[in-house]
Amino acid sequence: MTISLIRNGTLIDGTGSLPVPDAGVLISENHIQAVGRADGLSLPDPPITEIDACGGHILPGFIDTHVHVTIEGINIARDMATPFSLRFYKSVEYMRRTVEAGITSVRDAGGADAGTKQAVDGGVVLGPRMQISITPLTITGGHGDFWMRSGDEFHVFPSHPGLPDGRCDGTDGVLVKVREVLRAGAEVIKICATGGVMSPTDHPDFTQFSPEELAVIVREAAYRGGIKVMAHAQGTEGIKNAVRAGIHSIEHGIYLDDEAIELMLEHGTFLVPTMIAPIAVLEAGEEGGMAEHAVTKARQVVEAQAESFRRAHSAGVKIAMGTDAGVLPHGTNLRELGLMVDAGMTPMEAIAATTRTAAECLGWQDRLGTLEAGKLADIVITRTDPLGDIRSLDDTDNILVVIKDGETVKDRRKQAR
Repeated sequence: MTISLIRNGTLIDGTGSLPVPDAGVLISENHIQAVGRADGLSLPDPPITEIDACGGHILPGFIDTHVHVTIEGINIARDMATPFSLRFYKSVEYMRRTVEAGITSVRDAGGADAGTKQAVDGGVVLGPRMQISITPLTITGGHGDFWMRSGDEFHVFPSHPGLPDGRCDGTDGVLVKVREVLRAGAEVIKICATGGVMSPTDHPDFTQFSPEELAVIVREAAYRGGIKVMAHAQGTEGIKNAVRAGIHSIEHGIYLDDEAIELMLEHGTFLVPTMIAPIAVLEAGEEGGMAEHAVTKARQVVEAQAESFRRAHSAGVKIAMGTDAGVLPHGTNLRELGLMVDAGMTPMEAIAATTRTAAECLGWQDRLGTLEAGKLADIVITRTDPLGDIRSLDDTDNILVVIKDGETVKDRRKQAR
């Protein structure tokens, strides 16, 4: 049996409790055995491996509840000319960068198929633990439909045997499509309840999927072992339709009004804000790598999204960190935390949103999200104090050690000395 002790660091356990100086985390195989002040832990007889935190901070592995691990940037001219299989080879690098940023678990909001997940779970490639949605469901002409008025089609997530086309209409059509993505291995259903920034023929305000269609989607997913539904939802009415239908989490939530916030509180709906996403679109636009329609819409939503976040947070809506990584470069995920703090969270609240609450959003709170005895050993050691400077986590060099499932997958302590 392999037993390790992390020592010489300050503990931030993800629960929101005060930091614990001179802390220790005892790991047995791939689970946490004990947590607390190092001098108060009951240690087993040697041999025991010590991991020196070098005076840094010890945190749970971070969780990003909205990523796309098979894409990075959306450049229509480039992507239309790119061989289909290249995206899978590139995703190996994207997933490695994600883990090295301290993100040990993700919810993929479209693009990762069952084979991508199996490659990580089987140790073929290094990547974060994944909960996959396969492909986003969209109405014809909706956010996930990139048909161009030239008559050409661009597919952000090209269909293939493991990834059905996500377009569906009517209650019968959505029923069949939910069953198709579940058959393909979906662990959560992703839908587009409104238009969006990236899509060419709609707007974030546009409402998509009728209440009747949403009800069928939620009901059919629930029949299959309680599968949850996550909704890309930016416009006010589409958000409210989704929450009333029993959608588990609202992704983006750009235009929240008081009624939408009250509905989310009433239903216990999570908000996954992804405030970094439109900023990343604007940054890509400055480099000439983004369609003008996306840049125009991103410019319109940045301030509204931050204001909706402030109001939702103030009201007590459950907020789980998500980024839309894939729109932004993978490995830059933790930039979202600084934006969350700018919009009203304390640094400790932002960390909890990225650990405890994110785990709750994925339904994994019994095994991840906090550093407690019995949970999986997903642990990050940072060089800096994130409570004193949350934006220090933007720099992946400040993520010294990443432990996933009890295995050290990144160790930069020698460079730090």
